Amino acid sequence: MTFVEFLLAYEPPIRLGAFASVLAAMALWELLAPRRRQAVGRLQRWPSNLGIVVIDTLLVRFTFPVAAVGVALVADDRGWGLFRALGAPAWLALTAAIILLDLAIYLQHVLFHAVPALWRLHRMHHSDLEFDVTTGARFHPVEILLSMVIKIGVVAALGTPAVAVLLFEVLLNATSMFNHGNVRLPRRFDKALRWILVTPDMHRVHHSEAPHETNSNFGFNLPWWDRLLGTYRDQPAAGHEGMIIGIEQFRDPSELRLDRMLLQPFRDDDSSYPLGRRGPAS
Repeated sequence: MTFVEFLLAYEPPIRLGAFASVLAAMALWELLAPRRRQAVGRLQRWPSNLGIVVIDTLLVRFTFPVAAVGVALVADDRGWGLFRALGAPAWLALTAAIILLDLAIYLQHVLFHAVPALWRLHRMHHSDLEFDVTTGARFHPVEILLSMVIKIGVVAALGTPAVAVLLFEVLLNATSMFNHGNVRLPRRFDKALRWILVTPDMHRVHHSEAPHETNSNFGFNLPWWDRLLGTYRDQPAAGHEGMIIGIEQFRDPSELRLDRMLLQPFRDDDSSYPLGRRGPAS
């Protein structure tokens, strides 16, 4: 069995193992070296955040039994996609696919901030009153389904190798939990690392209650798109300890309950949160 065959044959345990390992490592790191003191504890937030993970996982498995990896296998079998049309060698297709999929996730993220109906779904991710590893997996189930549809379209259009899809999804899941971590990094190390990877300090700005900060630093994995496309913001105006996490519509701690989280897209008003309120970069 080749390495690629091994990855595809054991896809579910690989995904679960990677998720559990990174979650445990980040949770321990948060205990040992927290970046911010949390006013709302884990016992109040984690059951709902992890409950969303279970719901999202089951929903995707039942709705898209073959998911993006399966579509990649079909595309390869039928010769679909840009990489096939260009005759790209396997190593180039794999590398380019991971980079282009990351760009697609960045653009999708901007779209979910720009379109009011999509923001209603995505704002559940932002309504967490604290910022830690579980925030990185807190997405509304309908947003997860729409994201999967977009990803499947990109995979088919590119003719993405199946192993590239699996590696990207595992990598994105791991880096999302990392860059949502309430962990402390030496400032010089953070400054250097954020040229190649989105760091917690970089992404935390995106979870500020201030709209001009929330509408910046959209990257989940690679930091290049924010820098190239003008959405990069170095630090929050109030500092990482002083900034307010969340959004103004859902500040009551009762909104952290799972049932309330699932109903957030259908409540309140989104007109006060246009993408255009980014303000000048600092």
